[in-house]
Amino acid sequence: MGVVIRYVNGSGCVIERFISLVHVHNTSAASLKKGIESLLSTYGLSISSLRGQGYDGASNMRGEFNGLKSLILKENSSAYYIPCFTHQLQLTLIAVAKKHSGIGSFFNTVTRLVNVIGGSCKRRDMLREKEVEKVFQGIAKGEIKTRQGLNQEMALKRLGDTHWSSHYGTLINLIHLFPSVIDVLEYIGENGSDDPQRAKAIDLLDIMNRFEFVFVLHLMKKILGITQVLQRMDQDIVNAMNLVKVSKCRLQVIRENGLESLLLEVLEFCGKYDIAVLDVEDVYATRGRSRRRSEEMTNFHHYRVELFYYVIDMQFQELNNRFDDVNTNFLLCMACFDLRTHFLHSI
Repeated sequence: MGVVIRYVNGSGCVIERFISLVHVHNTSAASLKKGIESLLSTYGLSISSLRGQGYDGASNMRGEFNGLKSLILKENSSAYYIPCFTHQLQLTLIAVAKKHSGIGSFFNTVTRLVNVIGGSCKRRDMLREKEVEKVFQGIAKGEIKTRQGLNQEMALKRLGDTHWSSHYGTLINLIHLFPSVIDVLEYIGENGSDDPQRAKAIDLLDIMNRFEFVFVLHLMKKILGITQVLQRMDQDIVNAMNLVKVSKCRLQVIRENGLESLLLEVLEFCGKYDIAVLDVEDVYATRGRSRRRSEEMTNFHHYRVELFYYVIDMQFQELNNRFDDVNTNFLLCMACFDLRTHFLHSI
């Protein structure tokens, strides 16, 4: 457990210092509290001196009755709890992936894809060579422009569980590298060194060449493109809360007017890479189980209601729940304690 303290020194300056890594036998709130008490006593400090706590949003930290923040508040009611802003945002994105099986399955597929392609230097080099070859072909045909800063090398990076802006970068790269990734998977499927490796590549090829994968890929690119800016390291509280409001407005605009443009983008992508396009009036075929006749729905209904509207509404609801008016006003009031702001105003 990493422990950082923030305090005001004798000159009135706010100082933040990393103190130590504390070994804990388990992550229960009681064990964490014991570790903190032991560390503070080493420096002649005590929990009674605390005037604030800041942790992530995990239940063992923020639990109302038995969380670490609650155990400390019982001992010191002045140790007010402030949740980590970035982690709150992360939880809104994770919630969408966990609550919607289609989105969760999509990110599982992307993780498997990154593991298969990045599992060896040979496969990474193969992807790089395929992409270089396609860039040269595009330049020769006049389809790709050449200028300083263009055509930079891309790769499929592992998704960072605690930094969801990495997901956005990976999706952007996947869209750009899509034909090269397909070529590498086809090669592995035909020439892989063992049966499990070939089976994984063939399974990924099957999933990636489906309309639904392409649709979710572009949908999540749009959503993460709006929200990933909130995780920038240089955000201050006031600017971040304003960006939350802007993000909510942009999500609402996409919900009301963005479906047609998204479908055009998906159809263009499918046409470019020979991916079969579904008939919107056909009955949607659910993988893994059969549907009763009364539950049948068209493809258009599934992609519009169960994916597009539902995912955006879940994202919107999570942002509202975690950054409601009370939390927003509280965070904005906290910004008044920034000494840099007072210094600038005094000038």
